[in-house]
Amino acid sequence: MISSKDMELLKHAVKVAERAREKGNHPFGALLATKDGQILLEAENTVLSEKDCTGHAETNLMRLASKQYPSEFLQQCTLYSSTEPCAMCAGAIYWGGVGRVVFALSEEELLQLTGANPQNPTLNLPCREVFSRGQRLIEVEGPIPLPEALLVHAGFWD
Repeated sequence: MISSKDMELLKHAVKVAERAREKGNHPFGALLATKDGQILLEAENTVLSEKDCTGHAETNLMRLASKQYPSEFLQQCTLYSSTEPCAMCAGAIYWGGVGRVVFALSEEELLQLTGANPQNPTLNLPCREVFSRGQRLIEVEGPIPLPEALLVHAGFWD
């Protein structure tokens, strides 16, 4: 169930996506928060600026998180993302041990926005499906209708 705090943090993840776009990167952002909503870490997409195809916001976030926190702690945390984590990012979230994911825009909606754009060859593979193949439960909330999550992509993939 989505709380008002979840919505606030999800909107913050979209702000992180806006920052990524302002820096010339793909418009994706993510953050990690404690159970009580305290933001621990934020990460932007850095695919273009770092010339790293794995520089997705969620994977960048999990690199930071796994260096700073044990998986037992991450199990109690929530990862908020402006867009549904792709298959690669879902794997990073799974291996990192995060217990809950909340996202705005779905992978399917993203595919409709990006179309055949070679900068984002979207895998239409929901994160729930990736997580369902694992040995531990990850709670997933999304897609959450959030106009800002669509707006951050406006004109980017044209």
